[in-house]
Amino acid sequence: MHAYIVSALRSAGGRRDGRLRHWHAADLAGAILDATVDRLKIDPALIDDVIIGCAMQAGEQASNIGRNAVLSSSKLPDSVPGTTVDRQCGSGQQALHFASQAVMSGTMDIVVAGGVEMMTRVPMGAPRRAPTQGNMFPDASIGIRARYPDAVFSQFAAADRIARKFQLGREQLDAFALASHQRAAAAALRGDFDDEIIPVHGTDKEGHAIVHAFDEGVRSNSSAEGLAALKPLDENGLITAGTSSQICDGAAALLVTNERGLARLGLNPLARIDHISVYAENAVTMLEAPIEGTRRALARAGRAASQIDLYEVNEAFASIPLAWMQELEIASNKVNANGGAIALGHPLGASGIRITTTLVHALKKRGVRYGLQTMCEAGGLANTCIIEAL
Repeated sequence: MHAYIVSALRSAGGRRDGRLRHWHAADLAGAILDATVDRLKIDPALIDDVIIGCAMQAGEQASNIGRNAVLSSSKLPDSVPGTTVDRQCGSGQQALHFASQAVMSGTMDIVVAGGVEMMTRVPMGAPRRAPTQGNMFPDASIGIRARYPDAVFSQFAAADRIARKFQLGREQLDAFALASHQRAAAAALRGDFDDEIIPVHGTDKEGHAIVHAFDEGVRSNSSAEGLAALKPLDENGLITAGTSSQICDGAAALLVTNERGLARLGLNPLARIDHISVYAENAVTMLEAPIEGTRRALARAGRAASQIDLYEVNEAFASIPLAWMQELEIASNKVNANGGAIALGHPLGASGIRITTTLVHALKKRGVRYGLQTMCEAGGLANTCIIEAL
């Protein structure tokens, strides 16, 4: 059996303390689940499982946010299960991989793969500290410290190391960030996000109710001069806030089925899952894994890089996709064509699904066939997926 994507929807990204600041994670994820059911006009009781990616499973996002999203939904019955997966920044993409494996195996026919992260309400790093246990970072582990003595587990340091290793200068990093905002602003102006974004109620700065229907982090007035004026995050580093992904609130969901599921729903698919894989390497260098992960994915899928029409490489930091493009010799106009996380935001556990959603719709709008997405993840991980538009 094959895995097909039937629906791909997301909320627009909200900036930290922005328009989505009053949303509970279960409620926002539940709203996207409801929108999926409404758009497709399906019987929600047919859904075999809901798998939600979430990286910071603490506070409001603890206690199985996947199931809580189902319970918050106004459409899905109690009989629909829900679970949560954590592969850090790749949590949402891993939810897609697990959903695909379930329907390809035939053990399930109709599965929702989603992601949610409300970074305003559950800050990055929240699960790593507990009042009674002190420091919960990986270097508190005796076994990890024995494997990596004197190592610093820092994505910011890793992003700087990659910039230096691949001889990426500050001007290149700033130029990439500027292009991300320009591409995202142009895509929004063209209406390229209209089919994928579900409008939800938001709150403006003054506390008034508004409709939230466009990505709040996109800066159409971003400039090279403004980016150049930003100080590095580290005194001697190259990475700035402007060349890093934006803290973001958001949720997204895909409906994934096999041939039996398509028949039961009476629907036509948007895309087919062509390949899924995950790769791991050194946990300190950490962010280079998408390079080899992409090589292996293409080889296992039996596809040449030239066959891929559009690529999505998560913009955790500008140095990551720049190094990836340099090493794999991929043209920049094929990568993150509608902007990436530097402009659209990086709602951690939701980003993998947000990227797939944008990629599916971009392939369809451009009338091209294959797309590949990959993303770096804490711990030296990288998920890679190839999809075929239908």
